[in-house]
Parts: sequence; C-alpha cells; structure tokens
Amino acid sequence: MVALYRDGHEPTRRTGRQTPAPAVWRTMLEIDRYVVSMVGNLEVTGTVPAELLGRPLVMAANHIGTFDALVLMKACWEIGIAPRFMLAGGLLDAPVLGWALTRSGHLRVERGKATVIESFATAVESVKSSDTPLLVYPEGRISRDPGLWPERGKTGVARIALAANAPVIPISQWGAHEAIHWGNESVNGLPDLKPYVTSFLSALRRRPRFKVHFGSPVDLSDLSAGKAGDAVRAHKRIMQAVTDNLATLRRDEPDLPKYHDPTRPTDTRSPWR
Repeated sequence: MVALYRDGHEPTRRTGRQTPAPAVWRTMLEIDRYVVSMVGNLEVTGTVPAELLGRPLVMAANHIGTFDALVLMKACWEIGIAPRFMLAGGLLDAPVLGWALTRSGHLRVERGKATVIESFATAVESVKSSDTPLLVYPEGRISRDPGLWPERGKTGVARIALAANAPVIPISQWGAHEAIHWGNESVNGLPDLKPYVTSFLSALRRRPRFKVHFGSPVDLSDLSAGKAGDAVRAHKRIMQAVTDNLATLRRDEPDLPKYHDPTRPTDTRSPWR
C-alpha cells in the first residue's frame, strides 16, 4: 500500500474489487508501478465507492504534465481498478505503444477533426456497455495557466456522462509536473529531447511527491443529456470539484508551483480557482 496523505482528505481505501483488464494492459500497469515508484513517492487519498464499480462510470482528471498519466495509472491500480483512457489519436497510432494501447481497450479522440462526433458516440456506447471506468482529461491538454490550475476545458466529458447516464468521479492530482518538463511542441532531433531527459534525471535525484485524490461523485442527478445548457452546467460542476480538491492537495502552493518548468507555456487563465 502507498503512503497516505492525511491533510484534509480521508485516506485511500482499496475497493476490494479489481476491474478485469486485458493482459497487455495489466502488464503495462505492473511496469508502470515500478517506473512511478522509481521516480517519486505516490500518496493517494479517496477511492471509488464499491457500489459504482461494475457499472458505467466516468472519471475526470486535471492535466498537469507529461508524466501525470503514469501517476494516474498507478493511483488507480492502488485502489484496485484499471480504467480505460480516452487518448489522442497520435498515441494510438504510434509504433508498438499504439498497438499495446489499442489492445488494452483505450478509446480514440481526434480533437479538432470531423471524426470527433464519431469519437463521442463511440465513447458513449463504450461507457454504457462496459464495466470498466473511462478516464478522461476534460482540459484536453496540459494546463497553461501560470499557477497550473485547471483550464476551462471542454464539455465532452460532461456530455458523455449525461448521455451514458454515468456518475462522474473527479480526480485531482499534484506533483507529476515535477517529473518531466512540458518540453517542445514537436521533437525533430536529439537537441529537442534535452528538456525531457534533464528534467527526468533531476526527478530521479529529487524524488518528488505525487498526490492523487479521488473525490466524491459529482451530483448531476438534476441534469440530462437532452436539456439545453445542462452539459455546460455539468462541466462546471465537474471542473469545480476537481479544482476544489486540488486546492487541498496544493495548500502550500496556492498561487504558483514551487517547481518551475521554463518550457511550459503560460498563456491562459483558469476560470475555476
């Protein structure tokens, strides 16, 4: 069991059940556990209520860095679940990794393309028919808020949850931004790899603390997929829940992160703080 964070949140509890997962995904999760443990110390609070497992469920997390998906994977595994992620098409098309992710059951989203509507419909049907939680980043990208607070995000997660009649678990995380820098828009040669390599080697020495909190289900019971404006209302509730729990995790860093990543753009402002 991981170390427990007891500053304002209930300690994490294993659900006692583990969502079935494809063998390739279980293997990736096992490898991930060792990688995250090698880089830093994980502290998990909260859990997913047992009564929500084995039924349609959506999980929404803030996005703070290139390493945070690995931290989320280990945090979920620690409480006994193996969620599917909604991933950008580029990852699923990558050699070897893309094959493994596809075989693991993760879903594709092509942001900004005509196929996004098809991706939404696929996600809704997948959530309805699966007993495995779907984990989505509502922001769609790593936050560019100077304080690393959640960006405005998109209503896609809210619309999926309402259309699938699925509860939403907000996930707040902090610390993964210290593992690997934001880096570059694209990698075209060895020099472009420098910020990733140097920041990762630094993290191995510093061993940052990764905090993940699974919040209480967001109450969307008065909202519906067919009512105008309800997707926006649901989105606001989800993002506010993520932000409120994040405020507790980073109580000693209320304004700017103590760890400065000079490569991350800071050209937007969070509306949720």
